[in-house]
Amino acid sequence: MIEILSTGAVNSVQDLGRPGYLDVGVGWSGAMDAPALSAANLMIGNAPGAAGIEVSLFPFRVRFLRDAPFAVACADCPVTLGERSLPSWWAETARAGETLTLGLPRRGARAYLALAGGVDVPPVLGSRATDLKSGFGGLEGRGLNRGDRIAFAEGGSKLPAGGIGVDPAALRDGAAAGESPIILRVLPSAEHAAFTEAALETFYATAWTVGNEANRMGYRLNGPELALSQRLELFSHGIMPGTVQVPPSGQPIIQLAEANTCGGYPKIANVIEADLWRLAQAPVGARLTFARVDRHEAVAAIVRQRKALADIAALTALARKDGVAPSVAASPSKAQEPAHVGAEQE
Repeated sequence: MIEILSTGAVNSVQDLGRPGYLDVGVGWSGAMDAPALSAANLMIGNAPGAAGIEVSLFPFRVRFLRDAPFAVACADCPVTLGERSLPSWWAETARAGETLTLGLPRRGARAYLALAGGVDVPPVLGSRATDLKSGFGGLEGRGLNRGDRIAFAEGGSKLPAGGIGVDPAALRDGAAAGESPIILRVLPSAEHAAFTEAALETFYATAWTVGNEANRMGYRLNGPELALSQRLELFSHGIMPGTVQVPPSGQPIIQLAEANTCGGYPKIANVIEADLWRLAQAPVGARLTFARVDRHEAVAAIVRQRKALADIAALTALARKDGVAPSVAASPSKAQEPAHVGAEQE
């Protein structure tokens, strides 16, 4: 069990989401940066979809009430366990009474904490993810408060002395949190052809800014207005995380983890699944550009991402089995630059 010492109201328990219920109006939810949560889980021997904690307001501090393995995966935030500094993609064993602190990211926007065996809260519709918009799942359907005590499974995989880490480069497909502008690969959506040629040119050429209305439901972007060739009257229709809609204001909205399940605004594009993590790590004020790709490129990107996760699973399992090997993992206290498990590039 851990005790929350410092948090923000939107920090919450998340897993990989609640698929299969969009047709009855229940959103997907789940981690905004799903690959980061999966990697954190894999480092400590959890299933990739085990429930962890998504942190988007900092500092986040927890006290361990018993010895337990944990892992963090974050864009680039200072991580300390007691008095020790840890890398930002690292698994370690905490001792009872130690405090883990995740500081304000230098780049990016969100961090993930995985605990041995996964956070133990009651599943709702097959998932432990918190739906903050609707108020169910996770811990009583809400964000975490100071003083909350979070249970997780007993035991878990034993980590090598000093812990292990991963290099997320392959998982990030060549992108880095904090890059500016953030490049988002998109597929044309249903009403793409209904926009004027000038609007389509503007959509792909503009560096859009993430506005103040940015949360787990979606991001409103600031930039030039996008015009339709003619007025459209649309029935509400299904939408997904990554859908880029254009309301009458002409300013795009990107639907995200807690997106509405249907809407009637024209859809100009869809951010590909492999790039949704880039949005998760885009703070208010970040600049975004859209790059059109085809279905083949979108599929290839998600295949590379899944291969990188499989490599992390295999290599960290080997490190946990055999103990510390200098070429695979090392303690940050024993090396100037911590060695990491690397997910191989193709």
